[in-house]
Amino acid sequence: MSPPRSPWAGAAPGTDHADLGALLARVAVGDRAAFDAMYDRVAAPVFGTVRNVVRDPGLTEEVTQEVFVEVWRAASRFDASKGSPMAWVATIAHRRAVDRDRRAASPMIAYDDVAETVEDNLDRERVRRCLGTLTELQREAVTLAYYGGHTYREVAGLLGVPAGTVSTRMRDGLIRLRDCLGAGR
Repeated sequence: MSPPRSPWAGAAPGTDHADLGALLARVAVGDRAAFDAMYDRVAAPVFGTVRNVVRDPGLTEEVTQEVFVEVWRAASRFDASKGSPMAWVATIAHRRAVDRDRRAASPMIAYDDVAETVEDNLDRERVRRCLGTLTELQREAVTLAYYGGHTYREVAGLLGVPAGTVSTRMRDGLIRLRDCLGAGR
């Protein structure tokens, strides 16, 4: 993108908006020469609008370029009955600049938080996989005790088996889980 030139260069006095509207209509059908002429007329005000919001020179240039890409793509949506062509372009510029400024100001997620979340998800998946290696009776007992928060006696009552059987199922199931989880690391 070349630096902005004079905002209304070459426009006849009193015909700026009409000329710009006509240029946008031609841009809407892919006329590159019309886009160049439109760019010459609005580049400086667009750049100024973006700079006033974004403040960072590098980002200002980037956002200004995004504005002109959007103008190129969306020129067919310009409706002269809703406002002037310059107001339409300036609105696009302002919205893009505000969006970029908000993204730049939003707090970044700390790498440690992301890494910890990923690790937790992987651990949960590994536990699920290892629970799948248990017999159905072991899985029921372990799940009721550890995820359901039940005591051995409560698990025995829920499963309708003696407490000693639950104790054995839990011990065998936890040994298998330990072996499975230890092998997965």
